[in-house]
Amino acid sequence: MKEQNEEKNLEVSGLVAKTEEYIEKNKKMISIVGACVVVVALAIFAYVKFVSQPRQLRAAEDMFAAEQWFNEGDFEKALNGNDQFMGFLGVIDEYHCTKSANLAKYYAGICQLNLGQFDEAIKSLKSYKGKDVFTTAEALMLIGDAYAEQENATEACNYYEKAASSANNNFIIAPTALWKAGMMQLKLGNKANAVKSFQKIKDNYPESPEFGEVDKYIAFAEAE
Repeated sequence: MKEQNEEKNLEVSGLVAKTEEYIEKNKKMISIVGACVVVVALAIFAYVKFVSQPRQLRAAEDMFAAEQWFNEGDFEKALNGNDQFMGFLGVIDEYHCTKSANLAKYYAGICQLNLGQFDEAIKSLKSYKGKDVFTTAEALMLIGDAYAEQENATEACNYYEKAASSANNNFIIAPTALWKAGMMQLKLGNKANAVKSFQKIKDNYPESPEFGEVDKYIAFAEAE
């Protein structure tokens, strides 16, 4: 045992000696690397403090008017702005890669959907990166609505199913998405899948508006 401990001590001593020797030979390089790490860290801090955060603040301020128009139902002005204030498209263009620009894509998609600009709505909503369950699921459902308006039942059904899946049992979005998926499945002749969608509403969302009609559509889908 004593001999083994002595051997281990010798190994550790040798490792320490090699480490010290390496540091001594490469101290200049190590100093340079350390300095680079400090410079990079300071650069990141400066960018966030003096560029990113002020830019995000300006984006939020410039988006305020568009949000007001959106709440008033003036979707054209909310989307494109006027001579004084930019709309959601302006925010996306001017402040790309900010949180406000990302949210503007969501709002822009809703505006475009209401204005009948279905291809543009699909593009905007697909580019939106949701940070919460509700808007993520709703964006998917709205993409489904845009495809439904274009009579593309297959893609509409696909996005309604995605919305229902990502809604994480949200009692507003989930039953609505399931209902729309069921209706598209009926349109496509997929009665078995339609029954599954309607049954999920019946089993999980008894207080949803869709619940009152679900038995009728289950019976219809199961009929020969």
